[in-house]
Amino acid sequence: MTADFRRPVALDKAYRLLNHGPTVLVSAAHGGRRNIMAAAWAMPLDFQPPKVAVVLDKSTWTRQLLEASGTFVLQVPCVAQADIVQTVGNTAGKTLDKFAAYGLHTFAGEQLDAPLLEGCVAWLECRLLPEPHNEGTYDLFLGEVISAQADSRVFSEGHWHFEQHDQLRTLHHVAGGHFMAIGAPVVGNML
Repeated sequence: MTADFRRPVALDKAYRLLNHGPTVLVSAAHGGRRNIMAAAWAMPLDFQPPKVAVVLDKSTWTRQLLEASGTFVLQVPCVAQADIVQTVGNTAGKTLDKFAAYGLHTFAGEQLDAPLLEGCVAWLECRLLPEPHNEGTYDLFLGEVISAQADSRVFSEGHWHFEQHDQLRTLHHVAGGHFMAIGAPVVGNML
């Protein structure tokens, strides 16, 4: 269903897919294994080439796959996926294939082997920019966005527009398993 609306995003606009601070899903794959997890701490870092940052705890299986493969995907889930975001965020993946266990549908990315989750509203395929000190000390991973896609119903011409699609609004983690959806745009005169 989402595939009909999935469109490439120019890399110079890819930062806008994360600039509004949504909760993300991080997926990675290596050696025939894959995983997906929720992450609340992700952000854009640069325009050209587009770069992102994400915090991944040392104990996560996704982090181990990312470190082994040198690649990962950031996905921007929506309100319709709140339950699955909560579930994959609270389930360990080292001994469980979350995709199979929860019936998650994926599609192949344009550049990477890591799975991209159907139903999200944006996908950023990333190549790891190794920073061993930051990774080891702060659990902070940097990536260069090498391909980006978004759901054209809510992102087009470089801008988000959620007004007609409440279930496609992005999720924002506020603590303790509670999320908020992005609100209405504010348009006014700038002082």
